[in-house]
Amino acid sequence: MTRELNDVVVIDVVRTAFGRAGEKGIFWNTRAEDLCVPLVKALIARNPAVKPEMIEDSIWGVTNQVKEQGGTIGRMIPILAEWGWEIPGCSIDRMCASGLSAVGFGVSHIAGGMADCLIAGGVEHMGHLPMGFMRDPHPRAEELLGGPSAFNMGMTAENIHDRSPEFTKEMADTYALACQQKTARAISAGKMKDMIIPIEVALPDGTKMMVDSDQQPRPGTSMEGLAGLKTPFREAGGRVTAGNASGLNDGACVVLLMNRSKADELNLRPKMRWIASAVAGVDPTVMGIAPVPATEKVLKKAGLTMDDIDLIEINEAFAVQALYFLDRFGLNPDDPRVNKWGGAIAYGHPLAASGPRLVAFLCGLFKEHPQARYGLTTMCVGRGQGSSVIWENI
Repeated sequence: MTRELNDVVVIDVVRTAFGRAGEKGIFWNTRAEDLCVPLVKALIARNPAVKPEMIEDSIWGVTNQVKEQGGTIGRMIPILAEWGWEIPGCSIDRMCASGLSAVGFGVSHIAGGMADCLIAGGVEHMGHLPMGFMRDPHPRAEELLGGPSAFNMGMTAENIHDRSPEFTKEMADTYALACQQKTARAISAGKMKDMIIPIEVALPDGTKMMVDSDQQPRPGTSMEGLAGLKTPFREAGGRVTAGNASGLNDGACVVLLMNRSKADELNLRPKMRWIASAVAGVDPTVMGIAPVPATEKVLKKAGLTMDDIDLIEINEAFAVQALYFLDRFGLNPDDPRVNKWGGAIAYGHPLAASGPRLVAFLCGLFKEHPQARYGLTTMCVGRGQGSSVIWENI
């Protein structure tokens, strides 16, 4: 028996502001679950035709699944939203692409007929649960992953610089400055307002405030300032700095996915349609190059070329990783299709939340550019993986 795949569409996507990790971060006194619950409630409030009982699964990407992010947070979020016990949920981990993979798994569920409507997202509270917290690698892991640098993302970026010396520190800094400038323009123009759901937080003195803007961007960034930053991953001759890399952050983002026939039944207007997904593996010591083979695979699956892609959202874990990707596809660093509203170097990278954030940006950009047909979301992943998804504007 054979059957055609169901058409899968994005109905809506919302996120929190992204805060800096640590005691000075805006979410220091807020639990990870409490970043997610307001988002799923907002999806229902913004789409009144959708009732909580229509949600057939709650799939959440989480990298560090311990403490507040453990206990199958994907199940706990709808329960904490007081939607009842009937909505199942799960948590998945593909490190940085955990959230994008959650979206991909949700797409698969709907495409294959397992569900008609579900939520898929990602959350990471790096202030409470830093990268690698409570992990216990196998004794052979370092040997089989290619060396100690496979465990340190900053070192993997230095390794890309080593293997591709044409990407200089000045080029990385120039790319980072452009990212901050694009981000500042997007924020000033109000591009984030529709996607960010205000979250009430408690300050150290006990007072409450609503958080509705990203904490990480640095609009005053300059080439002079970037040039003077330390290179913590390599003291002598290093090129990777806090200025040309993404930050450590707290945040959440969630996508409402639906079978297109269900959306039609509810008279909902989708934002975009899923076309194809792919993941790939590479040498873990240069994990940042993995979006290249992942994108080559997804383009082949979709029967497209990079010339067909009108908008590109790449998660900038490091500037050199983005430069490598663009170069391998013959694109210039200032290609107008790429990260039009800025990227993770400015907004930050709360691990599992970053993939769905790319989806949010692409939805907004498709609305702003109705002539654009195809868009790409892609990201590198720790331990040497890449994840790419192609979407179609509706």
